[in-house]
Amino acid sequence: MAEEAAKAVTPNAELLEWPKKDKRRLLHAVYRVGDLDRTIKFYTEGFGMKLLRHRDIPEEKYTNAFLGFGPEESNFVVELTYNYGVTSYDIGEGFGHFGIATEDVYKLVEKLRALGGNITREPGPVKGGTSVIAFVKDPDGYTFELIQRGPTPEPLCQLMLRVGDLDRSIKFYEKALGMKLLRKIDRPEYKYTLAMVGYADEYQTIVLELTYNYGVTEYTKGNAYAQIAVSTDDVYKSAEVVNHVTQELGGKITRQPGLIPGINTKITSFLDPDGWKTVLVDNVDFLRELHKED
Repeated sequence: MAEEAAKAVTPNAELLEWPKKDKRRLLHAVYRVGDLDRTIKFYTEGFGMKLLRHRDIPEEKYTNAFLGFGPEESNFVVELTYNYGVTSYDIGEGFGHFGIATEDVYKLVEKLRALGGNITREPGPVKGGTSVIAFVKDPDGYTFELIQRGPTPEPLCQLMLRVGDLDRSIKFYEKALGMKLLRKIDRPEYKYTLAMVGYADEYQTIVLELTYNYGVTEYTKGNAYAQIAVSTDDVYKSAEVVNHVTQELGGKITRQPGLIPGINTKITSFLDPDGWKTVLVDNVDFLRELHKED
């Protein structure tokens, strides 16, 4: 009996090592905006992002724009979606903010203010610390935290999501996506705990900031923020891992691994225990798609 039990466990133990060996990075975040040109102007002239790609899909009645601080082959970017005729969305309570690192928060805030940005926290040191930050809302109401830091290869440095059980979420992102817990901060005076998880040091690349507010186990999601995309060398094996982890921690596969018709890119998608969506994208197919559009 013990041998049979060991055999039953072994494949799962081996399978769960795959995300740590896989070639993964955060590719982009997808969210909806009510006026694509307005948002592109704010991000390029305000934040200093570059418009990397633009595609219109009239048969599906939507347009995408990809923006970031560097090429998609190496940098995290935002994928903005404009659905024909839809001018506003509900962001909900669960989505937190994006983080942008800059060498001069004060200067950036004045530039954003001049473009009509809603400054919700004026620049200055954090309470009880020396880090200089500010908060601004873009034209659609998405919040951006501006963080004063030295030069970095990835200025688009954070994506904050609120979760109902932080330890469960950390385990999920470690096991299902192969991320590492980079640091965890408890702030009892403000009644929240946060964890930074990702694939490399947070000063070198984008990280997820998972936030737990004491006693809050559920949040409204709205219909504005959609998902993150993560690269993988094998969507089929990755989906098998996710399926196993969801049985332990919650969440579910929402799209079985396979090709997207018409694009021929292999993906799989799933929800984490809080309902946040992730799409895993085949590395080779992703690069082929980029170069095809070039």
